[in-house]
Amino acid sequence: MSDIFREVDEDIRQEKYRRLWDRFGLWIIGVAVLIVVGTGGYRGWLYWQETQSQTSGDMFFEAVQLSEAGKYDEAATLYDQLDSATGGYPALARFRKATDLANAGQTEEALAEFDALAAESGLMEGMKDVAALRAGYLVVDMEDYTSVADRVEGLTGDTGPFRAAARELLALSAWKNGDIETARQWIAAIEEDPETPVDLNRRVALLADVIRAKNGDTNADSEGNN
Repeated sequence: MSDIFREVDEDIRQEKYRRLWDRFGLWIIGVAVLIVVGTGGYRGWLYWQETQSQTSGDMFFEAVQLSEAGKYDEAATLYDQLDSATGGYPALARFRKATDLANAGQTEEALAEFDALAAESGLMEGMKDVAALRAGYLVVDMEDYTSVADRVEGLTGDTGPFRAAARELLALSAWKNGDIETARQWIAAIEEDPETPVDLNRRVALLADVIRAKNGDTNADSEGNN
């Protein structure tokens, strides 16, 4: 008797499955196909990304070699081709292209490129800071103190990774433009920072010596007058 009930239950169960399949079978097949296609597409996309990245890396390396050989025009052609590359290659290519312009003596063009990179909204802050600093190095020999400060003063904060270099630029620019007091203030900020690199400290010490030799030591004078 129990066997009969089991057979009836099995028949009922199979009938339910059949009805469910009749109702949702096409949907189940569709979802399965989407999963298979989606997985294959994702893997294909990953492979394409990897291939593109490798191609871009090879092209960037070739362009850098041309740059190092002084073949700036040929390198620029390859850098331009990286504008639509994946990853960070477009930004790196622009940096190298701007550097090549500076090395080729095209300072105005290089400055424009670095200024554009420093203002690029989609660029990482660290790269924008580097671009601003590079622009500062170019403009220190071209324009007044304000032009230098506009580009690098924002990098001089107490925790800024490029603060020492930015402060050195400002000290040098202030001195070149005859603002001795401002130059001394930036020199003091550099000398009082324990994390200032040794070689930069030495350069700033030489600048301080030049200022003292030409303008005297205002601190010593003020102490002598008291």
